[in-house]
Amino acid sequence: MSSRGNSSGIRSADPTLESATGVAPKRGMVLPFQPLAMCFDSVNYYVDMPAEMKEQGVTDNRLQLLREVTGAFRPGVLTALMGVSGAGKTTLMDVLAGRKTGGYIEGDVRISGFPKNQETFARISGYCEQTDIHSPQVTIQESLIYSAFLRLPKEVQNEEKMKFVDEVMELVELNNLKDAIVGLPGVTGLSTEQRKRLTIAVELVANPSIIFMDEPTSGLDARAAAIVMRTVRNTVDTGRTVVCTIHQPSIDIFEAFDELLLMKRGGQVIYSGPLGRNSHKIIEYFEAIPGVPKIKDKYNPATWMLEVSSIAAEVRLGMDFAEYYASSSLFQRNKALVRELSTPPPGAKDLYFPTQYSQPTWGQFKSCLWKQWLTYWRSPDYNLVRFFFTLAAALMVGTVFWRVGKKRDNSNDLNTIIGALYGSVFFVGVNNCQTVQPVVSIERTVFYRERAAGMYSALPYALAQVIAEIPYVFFQTIYFTFIVYAMVSFEWKVAKVFWFFFVSFFSFLYFTYYGMMTVSITPNHQVASIFGAAFYGVFNLFSGFFIPRPKIPKWWVWYYWICPVAWTVYGLIVSQYRDVTISISVPGLGNNGTTIKQYIEDHYGFKTDFMGPVAGVLVAFTVFFAFVFAFCIKALNFQTR
Repeated sequence: MSSRGNSSGIRSADPTLESATGVAPKRGMVLPFQPLAMCFDSVNYYVDMPAEMKEQGVTDNRLQLLREVTGAFRPGVLTALMGVSGAGKTTLMDVLAGRKTGGYIEGDVRISGFPKNQETFARISGYCEQTDIHSPQVTIQESLIYSAFLRLPKEVQNEEKMKFVDEVMELVELNNLKDAIVGLPGVTGLSTEQRKRLTIAVELVANPSIIFMDEPTSGLDARAAAIVMRTVRNTVDTGRTVVCTIHQPSIDIFEAFDELLLMKRGGQVIYSGPLGRNSHKIIEYFEAIPGVPKIKDKYNPATWMLEVSSIAAEVRLGMDFAEYYASSSLFQRNKALVRELSTPPPGAKDLYFPTQYSQPTWGQFKSCLWKQWLTYWRSPDYNLVRFFFTLAAALMVGTVFWRVGKKRDNSNDLNTIIGALYGSVFFVGVNNCQTVQPVVSIERTVFYRERAAGMYSALPYALAQVIAEIPYVFFQTIYFTFIVYAMVSFEWKVAKVFWFFFVSFFSFLYFTYYGMMTVSITPNHQVASIFGAAFYGVFNLFSGFFIPRPKIPKWWVWYYWICPVAWTVYGLIVSQYRDVTISISVPGLGNNGTTIKQYIEDHYGFKTDFMGPVAGVLVAFTVFFAFVFAFCIKALNFQTR
């Protein structure tokens, strides 16, 4: 589906793209895009010297991973980045794509003659990661719709977006799989090759001008690699600029590329130029070097090229291939090309977008909520487990404390009832906290990819995940409340049933958000699980049930007031017994006319007219944990490149 033959009269949906070079946008498929070239001159990249190397006597403070790399990528040209392991292929791609989260970058990078601005660049570029990270519970078509609705300009009509999604699916040959669930890599859902094509498609529906692909054929057999390369070739034929890192390709895959940028260990370029038909250009280049053996008949030119340019070959020949390239006429031609592409065409204007993201905050939130809703709806292993656990816990509490609500003769009976109230809510709350952690952890890895692609800001994403939990926790609380309330035989008054439901709902919710928060402040869900569990015992201790507040030492009582479970206990007890004036016997005091209302005031230190503040604090804890989750998702990045 070549853009060269597309005579569509559709104008650019975003006028800023058309103004970038002053020429009409290339019409690839239903949506036009602006073909853009990228050139880079004398790019260097450093990282802080690893402590292990300093221990071995290295005195430099920085380790250089890229050294004076110069080159250009052009529209409609498929470029391969190659080299031995450690040569800096992916490093160069990450630097040019703006995906590095650390280190020091030097050099000049330009997009169609204008200095590269990362925020703007993210809007017109795509990056296909090697790991193929996608939300597991959505279909292929839904993944593409989600990406398209977030990344295409808001001026593009929804009908056009849907049509574009269909065309991209056809381009990457995923039409017959559009309703397949993505699944987890190597466990369920798509095969490795299908996931790779989905990765490419997710970037293509953003209608980018420049696409980077990190080892698109890695880990694939010959047939699967050929299918992926056909997808890549189709993408290039739309007129886009495509760059791939590639590692020891077959002859067929290698010769699918138009140009090659070859690097040696240390991040230096030793060849940058065309491959030629049957790779004759690069073969001629290396065979012209004195001492380099000729290629054998039917030998893989990619393998031969890596062998004759290895460090061992440099030692044998007594030369440096990087120096040889730097003094060659090919290097001078590349320098001239970079100089030419570093100057904007006459009348061209730099890319400009009035906003950082394609969609406004509300549009981002709607799309994120749509995907989160689908993810939760299709996660029975998560939802059914917590629903079943809640049902089992409610029935267990109901049978263990069968009709104890009617036994209110002495303080021991009362403490038993209060224990039933507290234990049931705490039991389910901890389970909610633990089960949500893996779900949030999986989605966070997807979030890192999507945020790096400039799809949305962190707040709409976090808010969508927070809100997606509410209906499930609400349903969970409804049947929990009525099972426990009926079996334990609490007093059937509308206000008391409501308060029991209210306190239980917000307790389950803040436990769920607490679990989400622990994931957001730790590197993975295993650490989050340990971190979360560390506080369960503390919550128990300071809940005000095992040690009533009047008996907590004054130097520890401050923690009682910031312990969310303490407010749950407060709310459950006061809501049920603040108006009960039945006399009970208290051990050591006898039946001296102490009422239940007096007992909870004296023994637990609860004010019976304090339900309003208790309700406010429970809501505040829920909002606080959700806010910390959102803030940490935005501020902390545990994925370093």
